[in-house]
Order: sequence, then structure tokens, then C-alpha cells
Amino acid sequence: MVKCNVTPNTLKKKSALVLAVMAGTVCACVLKNHTIWVEKQNCTQCIAINTTICSGYCYSRYGRSYLGTFLIQRSCMPLSLVYRVAHIPGCPPDVNAELYYPVAHCCSCRCCDTRTYHCVQPRPFSYDHFHAQSRLEHDFFCT
Repeated sequence: MVKCNVTPNTLKKKSALVLAVMAGTVCACVLKNHTIWVEKQNCTQCIAINTTICSGYCYSRYGRSYLGTFLIQRSCMPLSLVYRVAHIPGCPPDVNAELYYPVAHCCSCRCCDTRTYHCVQPRPFSYDHFHAQSRLEHDFFCT
């Protein structure tokens, strides 16, 4: 019979590690396979393009300073993005059959850039929070 040297303290540490790993996989910002259906005007066919996108949850919070409350919002965004070309079949000779689509190679939680991305504020959790939020103007900051 093999005896294991497992103490309650060791089990707690291992359980915490397993929970941390599971939480990271559920809430992490990761690459995800995605299919895009595309078509072009004057072309007779549409095609399915398989690509990778960034998907997941990132921690956002409200900060406070002497100027008031502000939102620190992070979004799951690509660190490395390349464009590949797809050829759409069934296009007449005078139509460019090439279509460029993005492929994400690496993702990270970063500040949401409102110039290039649609950034959404989290929903309020309570009635009081909603009224406090509606009285304040929020700016997006990165930390």
C-alpha cells in the first residue's frame, strides 16, 4: 500500500490553485475561433472565413480622485493583428474579388480605445448607483 503525505493545508493550497486556474479560463481574455460569412456586391457567392478573434472578460472598475469619479475600463483586445486575403468566387472581371479580413494572434486586457472600438459601460447594480452614475460624467482612463 502506498501512503500519500497529504495534509489539510496541502489540500487547501491545491484547491485554491485549481479554483484560480478555473477562474482564469472562464474570465480570461483569450483567442477564439470565429467564422465570418462574407459576400461582395455583384458577386454571386458568399463564403465562410475562419479566423481568430479576442474574446473574454476584463476587470473594469470606478476610480475616485479629487476631480470626481472616473471609469477604468479594460477590454479584451488584440495585441497582434494581421490581415489575410480571401478571394470571393463568382465575381465579374470588373469587380475586385479580394477581401481582407483580420486575424488576431495574441490578446490582452487593455484600455478601451473609443476611437477604434465600441466601449460599453457596465450596467448599474443598484438604484442608488444608477443615480450617482447619471449625475457624473465619466472619462475613460488607463492605469
